[in-house]
Order: sequence, then C-alpha cells, then structure tokens
Amino acid sequence: MPRPSLKEACTKIVATVGPACDTPEKLAQLINAGVDIFRVNTAHGTREQHEQVVADIRTASEACGFPAGILLDLAGPKIRLGRLAQDPYQCEVGSQVSFIRGKNSDAANEFTSTYERLIDELDEGDRVMLADGTVALKVDKATEDRADCTVIAGGSIRSRQGINLPGVKLSVSAMLPKDIDNAIWGAGRGIDFISLSFVRSAADVEKLRQLLDEHESRALVIAKIEKPEALEQLDAIVDATDGVMVARGDLGVEIDVAETPIAQKRIIRVCKEKMKPVIVATQMLESMHYSARPTRAEVSDVANAILDGTDACMLSGETAIGDHPVAAVETMNRIMLCTEREMSRHPTDGGSTTNRVHPITSAVTRAATEIAESIRAKLIVIGTRSGNTAWVKSQSRSRIPTLGASESIETLRRMNLLWGIKPLRAKQLDDTSAFIDEMSRWGRRYANLQPGDHIVFVTGTGVIDKAHNLVVVHTVA
Repeated sequence: MPRPSLKEACTKIVATVGPACDTPEKLAQLINAGVDIFRVNTAHGTREQHEQVVADIRTASEACGFPAGILLDLAGPKIRLGRLAQDPYQCEVGSQVSFIRGKNSDAANEFTSTYERLIDELDEGDRVMLADGTVALKVDKATEDRADCTVIAGGSIRSRQGINLPGVKLSVSAMLPKDIDNAIWGAGRGIDFISLSFVRSAADVEKLRQLLDEHESRALVIAKIEKPEALEQLDAIVDATDGVMVARGDLGVEIDVAETPIAQKRIIRVCKEKMKPVIVATQMLESMHYSARPTRAEVSDVANAILDGTDACMLSGETAIGDHPVAAVETMNRIMLCTEREMSRHPTDGGSTTNRVHPITSAVTRAATEIAESIRAKLIVIGTRSGNTAWVKSQSRSRIPTLGASESIETLRRMNLLWGIKPLRAKQLDDTSAFIDEMSRWGRRYANLQPGDHIVFVTGTGVIDKAHNLVVVHTVA
C-alpha cells in the first residue's frame, strides 16, 4: 500500500543521510519503511555532495509518491580538535596536556583547535570535555598562547573530535559565515526545515529567520537545544522558533549527563504548552549501527520520548553510516506503533493556543476533532494551503487518522513534522463538494473505508479570510 497509510505511526521519523543510504534506491527503501524527513548534516560533506543528496531525496520521493521533507542541519560553532601529532592519543588520568595557538602541533600532548579564540576563552578551573564527554580535562593555567590542563577522566581521542566547554560563556556567534552560506543555499533549493546548532538565545533564532525572510524562504526554523544557556532561555527560544530539537549528544556533555532526561522532559513540556513540534535526537537506537536488533534500554528510550509527547524521533549514525539503516527505521516504526496504542487511552489536552492560525480556525479544528471522536469517525481530512490548520490538529494527539490535504508540495513536505498528520496531494481544494468526493475516493481505495463510515472534513467557505470555518461530516456512500 502506498504512503500515506492510515495504519502508519503518528510520531514522525527523521533519518540522517550518509554513505549507508546515499542513492535514490536506498532512500526510497527508507521512505517505504517509514521515514518522513531526511536530515542533511552540513558538518560533513561538500556543497556538491549536498546538492546530490537533495536531488536524490527528491527523486526517491517522486518514485515513492510520498513528499518526504528535508531538514538542513547547520553545523554552527562546533569546536573541534585540530590534527593530532599522535593520532589516536591516549589521555592518561593525571597526565598533563595543553592547548596551543595555531593550526599545527608537533608534540603529542599539545593540541590545537578549529576555534581560534579557544585560548582566550579558557580560565583556570574550567572543564574541557573531549570525545563526546568520555575524556575530561581541567584547566590549571591559561596564558596568552596556551592553556595547560590535567586529565581527570582518561580515554582515547582522535583528530577532529568535538570539544565541549561546560559552563564556559563563548563569544562566538551561533551562525558562522559557512552557516550563513549554507542557509542561503538551502533557501534557494526549497529546503523545508533548517536547524540551528548551539542556540543560546531567541536572538540567534531571529537572526536565522531574518536571513531566510530576506531570501524568500518558507523553511521552518528548528532550534537545537544543546547548551546550558538555551535551557536558561528556553521559553523565549521556543516562542521565537517554529520547532525544537532536543540534541542530546552535546547537551549531555554540556550539562551533567544525569540531568539530561529531566531536561528532555522539560523541553518537550514547554514545546507542548506553546504548540511547537519537537524532535528528540541522538543515540536513540545507537546499537543498530552494527546490530540488527536494538537493546531493551534503547527501545524504552524511544517509547518514553513518545509518551512524553515528542512529535518526531531522529536517527543519526544508524541510517547515515550504520550496517542496518532500513532495519533501524522499521524498528523505530514498530516501537512507535506499539507505544501509540497505549497513548490512545491517555489523550493529551488540546486546549493550547497559537498565533500561527486564525482563532476561528483553532476553535473549528478542535471542535471537529471532538465531533470525530464522538461519532467514531474513521478519518479526519484537513484542507490546508499553509499547513497551519493541521498544526493545530496535531497537538490534540487524537488517534483518529488525519490527512493533511494540500495542493502545495512545499506544504505537504512541511506537514511531515506534525504528529499524526499524513500529507496527501489534493486537486480540488477550492471546490468543497469536489474535494469531499476526491478524498472519499481515496479513502475507499486506500483506507478500506466502507459504506456508513464517517469522515470529518475541516475546510473553509472563503467568508472569513485565512480562516477554516466549515466542518462537514460525510458518510461514505
């Protein structure tokens, strides 16, 4: 059965593209397995490679008949080690290592960084975390040209691995020149979502939004929460952005790893209160890099994120470089389906408000959902040009299958982030009667709707500008 299917999961799957899935044929397999959005990570690869990836995703979407979205992930000011003189280098507990200025080092225990101002920003007593937090250093002395450190947690490090500085207030901007260039390129390619790394304030989000507006892009801005400063400014950031990603990789290093689950729950809660979609990312099925089966802890992690209210879960290395990319997507889809069956007994409150849509649209959409629940409708269909009406419906967490029907392919791709909304191309949006007939035919052919089944439609009469003010209950003939 082609997608969308009324039996597929409501929680969305974001999959990172990499060597393990870098052809249209492999990408099509992932779409058929349940991927809704593909992530293009600008921290890796060249512009030519990114161009090819976008073209391949569009080709795969066309072949599958499903409008998969594309998320362009800006690398941001990710601080990395430079080239190590001894690679890998074993950091022994109690040993002395140093960061020095410049791009090259000839001593094994002297490191350089891609961030030229690193030495200026370090002070005595600061912690420096390497290799995703597995190696920890403490700064003993910082001078004009070097920072001498003691290893307090040992391990092996390699060239170009990440550097995290918990508690250090960095002066670097959230968008470097390369990020601005990538965002402008994405705007020109019709990218659907652009995520901003290492957000620290609402001003960071506004800077990216202004840039996209200047280049007439309708891409949704996704703020990645991975810094303590972002947690301090969380409400303002969520207000400013279109969506949020809980980037647990760097977040779990920047704050105490024991605090990460509570931070995740808080971020999801604030996003739900403000009706902003949220993606949970990093190490969700990490063992499936090499194993065809996940660990029980990973399965529980995915399920708990769904129960907390996440709109989407993201796969990173599992699909980008893993041995079992399709199996990882299929596994995540199965976890989602099983978890959502339990969620149907505990629907969330849909009473929040948003300034994205006309207040009449919000009220009508919620009323339509209540009507559909009370008459046990088999399907809800929302006719939308911008996708904002579907945005309201997604927050209700109603388990009645819902089609987001639109004439705009860009709108269909953006709706892929919305929980429970299944995007479907419509041709008769301006003619209510023809639109109902078109969607009913789809329901009979692809959703096994039977005579007597109810479909609830949410659309507009055009009487009120930019408002959906019409609810129709249609009985299948």
